[in-house]
Amino acid sequence: MRLSSLFVPTLTFAAAAGVSLIAASFAVTAVEQNSETALRRALDEGGMGWAEVTSDGLRVLLQGTAPDEATRFAAISKAGSVVDAARVIDDMTVTPFEGIAAPRFSAEILRNHSGISIIGLIPASSSRAELVKALNGLSDAGQVADLLETARYTAPRGWNAAMKYAIAALELLPRAKISVDAETIRITTMAKSAAAKETLQKRLMRMAPPEVNLVLNITAARPVITPFTLRFLIGESGARFDACSAESTESRERILNAARAAGLEGQAECVIGMGVPSPNWAQAAAQSIASLSALGKGTVTIANADITLFAAEGTPSELFDKVVGELENALPEVFALHALLPTPATDSPAGAPEFTATLSPEGQVQLRGRINDAISRDITSSYAKARLGSAQVHTATRVVADLPSDWPLRVLAGLEALSHLERGAVTVTPDNLHLRGMSHSEDTLAEVSGFLAAKLGEAESYALDISYEEPPAPKDQPLSSELCAAQLTGAQHASGKISFEPGSATVAAGSSTVLDHIAAILERCGPIRLEIQGHTDSQGREGMNQTLSQSRAQSILNELRARRIRTAAFIATGYGESQPIESNDSEAGREANRRIEFRMILPETTSEGETTLESAATAAASDAASEDTGNNNEQETSGQ
Repeated sequence: MRLSSLFVPTLTFAAAAGVSLIAASFAVTAVEQNSETALRRALDEGGMGWAEVTSDGLRVLLQGTAPDEATRFAAISKAGSVVDAARVIDDMTVTPFEGIAAPRFSAEILRNHSGISIIGLIPASSSRAELVKALNGLSDAGQVADLLETARYTAPRGWNAAMKYAIAALELLPRAKISVDAETIRITTMAKSAAAKETLQKRLMRMAPPEVNLVLNITAARPVITPFTLRFLIGESGARFDACSAESTESRERILNAARAAGLEGQAECVIGMGVPSPNWAQAAAQSIASLSALGKGTVTIANADITLFAAEGTPSELFDKVVGELENALPEVFALHALLPTPATDSPAGAPEFTATLSPEGQVQLRGRINDAISRDITSSYAKARLGSAQVHTATRVVADLPSDWPLRVLAGLEALSHLERGAVTVTPDNLHLRGMSHSEDTLAEVSGFLAAKLGEAESYALDISYEEPPAPKDQPLSSELCAAQLTGAQHASGKISFEPGSATVAAGSSTVLDHIAAILERCGPIRLEIQGHTDSQGREGMNQTLSQSRAQSILNELRARRIRTAAFIATGYGESQPIESNDSEAGREANRRIEFRMILPETTSEGETTLESAATAAASDAASEDTGNNNEQETSGQ
């Protein structure tokens, strides 16, 4: 009985302890789950979803990688606002600091008549003092304003070459803006004429280092036209311009539209230049052309503000009076109209006086016809020798009295006009001056027309029949880029592939012939930019193939230098196995992929008309014709 009375209380206490333990366990689990859930929700709402939350009893463990130290501290503060801060255990990491990125180095050089200024950020390794000294050493440099800043970072690849080229280019440019960075050089300048623009552009392109992109924006100044001349004819063969001038694109279009309405067919040139006598030039020109069209045939000549309208012989006087009256009333102020309706001439028994000068293709000149007096004859002969060559003039003129008083002036004007031609003849009569012949300049017709309009006056008539022929090419003219590329391709196919010793960049002895052939072509190509490309097959390690292709391309460049080829604008580039032309699954395909290619680096034109020298190689022959002379005798262990 005594054992039973002790057992019952003990059992009761044990049961109570077990129930309490179970209740405590459930309470702790509930606290952990509630804390973890509340804290996870708070971090997600704060944009800290990268943080991981783990509960361990009353402790709350934060893990994860914070983007920076400030964000890590914010996560700890957020956790402390949800649960007791003493319960929060920080086990987070922070993204490693990578350092400050190098700045973009660039410089802008401005040059005008007052001096040179340079502004920008350059590497500290570049000698700022040497750069300013080089600018001071330019011809007529003037004052140099140094506005540069430096930064202690490694100079990017190509920076030194770009700056050296910019200073060399500035020597050619009295007025220019040059923007330089490690990859691109932009030059903005102005040339005196279209021909000067082309010459300057070629010279700048030839000087450019191959690894730098060059963007040229060269504008040509508009020519000064004096006198500002327009001459429009309507005859049996149709309508045409002998000369046409305009001050703007809009003015030119208005004049050409009026000419087309008057019967002009095909293309016509109208030079845009400076020197227009009135803002209403296009209006006056269009009205004059329309009046000539109403007459049917004839000539209208405008020299500055003087308009001369010649109607064709036989034009009804009523129509002539009506058209001329309307034109006189419609013309803008400043312009003066002189209209002529010719009447049939009656020949005297002795015949109409005439003077003729002929210029042969060999440069021989003959003067024939009538001259006022001996003094005028001597003046005419001397003037012809001065303009056309002292040893080439044969004089056979005759002194005749009673010639018109302006006869010497008309004769000298005819000789001056003839001097613009390569071959031809000029005939002078009291009523007309007729020049016919050939010139190698497309502008000769307009130049001669303006000259005669200024010299002969508004009331004089002249006829021009001048043809244009392309000037003969110089015998030593270099090959064009297209022809050079085509001949390089032909040489490579005719002479065989360039071979190398197995596994090396040493050119095989048997390839000397093809390299000699290629060097002979390059000597006749003139100044070009060329990329020598090395290629391999895909056998072996990619890194080894890349290194081998670069070494072989450089070997070819060295071989050309040894043959005294100018290679300043050549660049050697290895492409490894990245540009196969055949499948590498067969020996024939691998043999084709092991090769050397020559690619012309040609300029590209932007939509704004700028010319860029980007490294965009273009094939000169058809796509089917390979420009490569490849490598053979390769080892099978790599794409050699």
